[in-house]
Amino acid sequence: MRQIQLGSTGIQVSVMALGCLNFGSRDDRETSYGLLDAYEEAGGTFLDTSNNYAFWNEGCVGGESELLLGQWMKERGNRNRMVVATKVGAKPTFPGGGFENMEGLSRKAIEQALDESLLRLGTDYVDLYYAHIDDTRTPLEETLETLDGLVRAGKVRAIGCSNYRLPRIMEAQSICEARSWTGYACIQQRYTFLHPQPEADFGVQVSADEELLSYCRSRDDFALLAYSPLLNGAYTRQDGPLPDQYEGHAARARLGVLREVAAETGRTPNQVVLAWLMQSTPAALPLIAVSSKVQLQENLGSLHIRLTPDQLDRLTKA
Repeated sequence: MRQIQLGSTGIQVSVMALGCLNFGSRDDRETSYGLLDAYEEAGGTFLDTSNNYAFWNEGCVGGESELLLGQWMKERGNRNRMVVATKVGAKPTFPGGGFENMEGLSRKAIEQALDESLLRLGTDYVDLYYAHIDDTRTPLEETLETLDGLVRAGKVRAIGCSNYRLPRIMEAQSICEARSWTGYACIQQRYTFLHPQPEADFGVQVSADEELLSYCRSRDDFALLAYSPLLNGAYTRQDGPLPDQYEGHAARARLGVLREVAAETGRTPNQVVLAWLMQSTPAALPLIAVSSKVQLQENLGSLHIRLTPDQLDRLTKA
């Protein structure tokens, strides 16, 4: 699998990250280990988790994914070959709590959460640490100064944000530039081939919009990562409903072009979506979340597609 630099960090990552959302919870140890092994065998190095994964699954409180990854890396002896990304800010402060009870991004919350994540992951540093959900209750300066301190202490190599609106990203970058602090190197956002309806509501999740895409086009030092790129299988359903946030005539027309290109390339719609994300402008690094090796192999097949300029143009403008 091809390796690229993550923004301006100097960190080399594989062009496709493995989302570890349900590892250690809905996906049992055997399944999770099998997927991790197959991903590494394919040349994958970029693992994406969070301290709150997956508190919403039955019997879980958050941290299950990190714990399994730590056990897997210890048994495989491969921590130095893996780029580990985890997140802070969206874990409930007590078992049974929800996003309305999340820990936030205060200095105390971040420092405590990172120490707990390092313990579960069995490492003394994380490669990429995300502010998971924007916390408007905490001064942005406090969050950024704390994250910068963790970088200086060697506990974090680079920082990113997720589910942030563009004005807050730009405010954060201005603060960091003015104070010579480490700035956000990337944004991880909900992003896929279909455009959501303007009024679409994703709860705590934020979908990439044209303003953010334009910003990413203008910044070589700021990477875009896409979560939920395949909409939980929506692209494989020929006549079934799309998620409510995407349903509509425009989406159906866009799906028609996607299926035309899939037929031309002899690939699946899922594979074309992932190839389009990686080859369009701005290029996005997709996070694939799979629960079987069949799904993983299909996703990996997108790495072997080279869309023509005409196909890219038709897909983008559909």
